[in-house]
Amino acid sequence: MPAGRYDGNVSLASETLPNLPPPFTNITVLEDMFRVKGLSLEDMVTLSGAHTVGISHCSSFRDRLPPNPSSMDPTLAASLQGQCSRGDDPTVVQDPKTPDDLDNQYYDNVQKRKVLFKSDAALMSSDTTSRLVDNHAKDLREWLKQFKAAMVKMGSIEVKTEANGQIRKHYQFVN
Repeated sequence: MPAGRYDGNVSLASETLPNLPPPFTNITVLEDMFRVKGLSLEDMVTLSGAHTVGISHCSSFRDRLPPNPSSMDPTLAASLQGQCSRGDDPTVVQDPKTPDDLDNQYYDNVQKRKVLFKSDAALMSSDTTSRLVDNHAKDLREWLKQFKAAMVKMGSIEVKTEANGQIRKHYQFVN
C-alpha cells in the first residue's frame, strides 16, 4: 500500500456498514456495490478471497443453518449449528481448513459450498463469477498477484486529504 497517507480524524464503526456488502447479499447487489466504488467484477471476486482469514459471528449466517433451507454443505451446516448454539452470538472461523493463512482455500470452499455467507455462495450463481472462482482456486500465485493489485486499487477509494484527515504520529491514535 502507498505510504504517507492521511487517516481520518474520527473512526466510527457505524460508518463502515453502508460501505461493506452485507453477508446476505446476492450477486446483483454485490456487483453494484463494488461498481459504485470503481471496482470491477474481477476485483470483487478477488477481494472476496480475504474471507479465507478471520472469524464471523453466527448471527451473520444463522439464516443458512438448519432447519432453514440453504445451499450450504450439510456437514458444515450441522457443525456450525452445534457451534452456534453455544452462548448469545459466538464466533467461528471463516475458513476451517486454513483459518490463519491468506491463501486461495476460500475459492475451494466456495466451490464445495463450504462458506458461511450468502454473499460468498452467490459467487457461484453467475457464469462469470464462478469462472473467476475456478481460476483463483487453481492458481495461488496468480490470485495473490491480483489480490495485491485489487487491495491497492481499493486503497485509492475516497482517499483522505489534509482538509479531512491527518498523518498520525502513532497509527493507533488521533494526534
